[in-house]
Amino acid sequence: MAIIRKVRGFTPKIGEGTFLAENAAVIGDVEIGNDCSIWYGTVLRGDVNSIRIGNRVNVQDGSVLHTLYEKSTIHIGDDVSIGHNVTIHGADIHDGALIGMGAVVLDYAVVGEGAIVAAGSVVKSKTVIKPGELWAGAPAKFVKMVDPEQSKEMNQKIARNYLMYSRWYTDEEE
Repeated sequence: MAIIRKVRGFTPKIGEGTFLAENAAVIGDVEIGNDCSIWYGTVLRGDVNSIRIGNRVNVQDGSVLHTLYEKSTIHIGDDVSIGHNVTIHGADIHDGALIGMGAVVLDYAVVGEGAIVAAGSVVKSKTVIKPGELWAGAPAKFVKMVDPEQSKEMNQKIARNYLMYSRWYTDEEE
């Protein structure tokens, strides 16, 4: 069973149909929407400020979400995919965005709707990535616009796939 821990009077809230891997940790002021999946070795540490996650979001293996004490927060929209070993520290990730494997997104950064942060990128604090943009590198820089329909379709497909994968685990438990 996942580690779900109350801290400073805040108990995590987990939406219906959400899969939590056995060694995922969800701590403190964290709210997770419906039909999400929080994968193996992932830490959602809402001990110093809030983490809000929308519906159908997948946070893949080894990722860490954290914030600055009484300053930055995390807001993640619907249908977002967060790749393996991602660090998000106090950022806003809008609907349908994709954060590639090993990326780092720092405090007060904004990733717009349907935007893509390439694998291994480092998005510096206060960076604003507009909807439909692809950013890559360390530090991350604008690369190109992505076709909004193609990006939305691809990102929703990934989110749906992770929902399907999570059902494999919950079906085994029944």
